[in-house]
Amino acid sequence: MRSKKPRNRVRDPRSDFPKVELDRMVEEATVDCYNEAEQLTGLYTMIDENLTVPFETQVLGTSVLVERVDHTDRDEIVVVCRRGRERQRTPLLDLPLPTPRPAGAEWIAAYRHWVHSSESGSE
Repeated sequence: MRSKKPRNRVRDPRSDFPKVELDRMVEEATVDCYNEAEQLTGLYTMIDENLTVPFETQVLGTSVLVERVDHTDRDEIVVVCRRGRERQRTPLLDLPLPTPRPAGAEWIAAYRHWVHSSESGSE
């Protein structure tokens, strides 16, 4: 007989963190929010306050320095990446994270979990 994983150990397939932990973090970031825009701002705030920047990662096989997190007018969280004198905004959903992860990367995982949960209607 196969044993089932305990519910609190189920992981989001897009993350290294247990789903219950991601749900808890999303709840913490969005506790006083009345709509999706406010929830996004709550998650942005937690990422901005907790993610250690700068850090280096690879985008399309090229090393870039992630300098900061930003919130766009189109309600998207992005990072500002730099390579030499060039800068580019990259959606946080598309950013490959390095190993080891920078401190605060769990908030990126929580944001990704929130977006995908919202898209699937399971929130």
